Amino acid sequence: MKLFSHRQRPVHLGPYPLERLPRLSDPAAAPIGVRAASVANHRRPDEAASGGPRSAGHAYRPYLDMFDGQRRGEVAPAAPIPDDVVARSENLKAGLYFLDADMAGCAHVPDHAWLARPEPQPFAVVILVAHSRTVRGNHPGDDWIDGTRQVNADLRAAELAVITASYIRNLGFDAVAHTPTAADVDAELLGLQAGLLEIRGKRLRAPYLRCGYALAVVTTSMALAPDRPLARRGIVGRLRSTAGPGWLLGRAGTRARIGRLNGDHRPLHLGRYPMERIRRVDEPTTLIIDDEVERVPVRAGGFPRAANGDMGPKFEKDVRVFAFKTPSAQAYIKQIGVMVPHQDGPVAREPAGGTDDPDGNAAALKALAHHLGGDMVGVCRIPSYAWYSHRGDGAPIEPYHRNAVVILLDQGYETMEGASGDDWISGAQSMRAYMRGAQIAGIMGEHVRSLGYGARSQTNRDSDVLHIPLVLQAGLGEMSRIGELVLNPFVGPRFKSVVLTTDMPLTPDRPIDFGLQDFCGKCTKCARECPCAAIPFGDKVMFNGYETWKPDVEKCTKYRLGNQKGSACGRCMKTCPYNIEGVLSERLFLWSAIKLPFTRRWIARLDDRAGNGSINPIKKWWWDLEFVDGRTVEPRKGTNARELDLDGGRVAATQKIAHYTPDMLPPGDAIGVPVKLIRKEALERGAAGRFRLGPSDGARTTATPGPGHVTAWSSPAARRRT
Repeated sequence: MKLFSHRQRPVHLGPYPLERLPRLSDPAAAPIGVRAASVANHRRPDEAASGGPRSAGHAYRPYLDMFDGQRRGEVAPAAPIPDDVVARSENLKAGLYFLDADMAGCAHVPDHAWLARPEPQPFAVVILVAHSRTVRGNHPGDDWIDGTRQVNADLRAAELAVITASYIRNLGFDAVAHTPTAADVDAELLGLQAGLLEIRGKRLRAPYLRCGYALAVVTTSMALAPDRPLARRGIVGRLRSTAGPGWLLGRAGTRARIGRLNGDHRPLHLGRYPMERIRRVDEPTTLIIDDEVERVPVRAGGFPRAANGDMGPKFEKDVRVFAFKTPSAQAYIKQIGVMVPHQDGPVAREPAGGTDDPDGNAAALKALAHHLGGDMVGVCRIPSYAWYSHRGDGAPIEPYHRNAVVILLDQGYETMEGASGDDWISGAQSMRAYMRGAQIAGIMGEHVRSLGYGARSQTNRDSDVLHIPLVLQAGLGEMSRIGELVLNPFVGPRFKSVVLTTDMPLTPDRPIDFGLQDFCGKCTKCARECPCAAIPFGDKVMFNGYETWKPDVEKCTKYRLGNQKGSACGRCMKTCPYNIEGVLSERLFLWSAIKLPFTRRWIARLDDRAGNGSINPIKKWWWDLEFVDGRTVEPRKGTNARELDLDGGRVAATQKIAHYTPDMLPPGDAIGVPVKLIRKEALERGAAGRFRLGPSDGARTTATPGPGHVTAWSSPAARRRT
């Protein structure tokens, strides 16, 4: 539970108050202790437990090899970035904190730091990733996780180094990643030089950390402002800088020294968010008539329709670049593609002993997912309608697994705070989460297969299942007004998902009810703020056998693809009242929204009065840049910088929403064959969708659309709510 907000803390400073530590005056000075002894003679903190026969350590190897194979690459032409070396250093460090680095620093690279012949790369960015937390006692998943904390941190550090090096090369400077398993420099020495490490006795340690860590380095020709090495601290100095009362509690929004405030006391299988406190129900709060839901092909999605020419040549071209037309997102998308071959693989002949307990398996998988970097995890049975009918290549899909492990990846509150939602960081937010999710589910799948059960990761690049119904069924959220999106009580809509399907016996979680159907009925902020008016102001409708606020998918898709002043769009996520930081004061409002229905309309209005959803300039760490034809340039059409549009609801009375019902969608095998969207008919069906079931005889009656109006469905879902 955070006590202090980090809204006033620049992103490049990171989660730990490294700026409080005393430092040497000269960045090029030899770090304290290095003169007296070789860095190699000093040890880092070790893992608390060693691995056993069930350790998942074997599953990391393909991914470590993948990153080690991408340490170098082509350098793009020079980009229009600032000459200010401080601005450059802050940009790189903020980008690493966006990628969840624990600490980052810059340094000059002395000749003796090279393990072989020095290269013409005199500057370095040093990356530190801490071990995942260890909780005393025996907990689910320990026999899978013990012995993997170092390799887990090594993998994350390698990922961050490879991505950062690729990003720098996209800006026009040479850069090489030095990972924990493949390096040409002394990472410990550079960690000392960058002020991330200090020597205490005969141990190398990172201030503020009580656990072990991994180091990776990016050396580059880009001129940077080096950080200064740490100065010697006596007992009093250590107490003041790392154990003062303000920093024990996490002043300025940094990570608190008291681990309980960070959720460090919670076993890994529970995660950091108290989802167990949210009310569970037997059925989702959204009415779903299973027998009436028709399976749809991958080909029917908005982006595949654009890619196959359904929306014309302009959008067919845009879909190839829309979410990764920035130098940072370009670095992420490469990793997503490389991981596709690892989504499935051979299965051990016999199930491992002791893996027939559904409760134990579910808890262990949740622990492993959190250990790997997932933010929330749920388990569900896979309903038949959640399987696509055809793959992206047109091949039919027959359901092959019974269970799904659903993992949510937070897209990052800090970066969302500094964005408009549809500017040049939006696509990178999505790609970062998709990349991390593919890695997490891929490693989990590799381990589950080694235990004798089929398992396949279902990623944004290659999925046989629809994620939204699985997020709903796994108890990770409720359907929201945004429509094609499930909303979580702790991170709102600010997440991406990845799914692991498997035959391993698992106990499913139950759906949740935190009052969102009523809240979204009273709040129309996402509809008001949508740049293309694709989110409905009116009632829910029945669409393809389920109850939903159905958005205009065509409008949404075309805006995200054709956005010329940004990359993709996440405006609805940015402005949702549930897009919260998670400090104590916000938790009080969250409790009220869940427990006290009469406060929901008031809370929705208060969100506007507080200015939530506006741009926080302190959090804008990235440069507005566009990647075009292999080079980084200034955006050709400028940058979206939207503030709240309090008058946006004026379009509600005239809003028209197109519904492309299943019978209007292209067949699953129509690959490369354009199927034109018939918008006139879709608008007529959208207008018909305003009709609802009557209270007694099932006759269709007209629902009056408008802000705050909630449909009184004569349905099991409505009866459950009343």
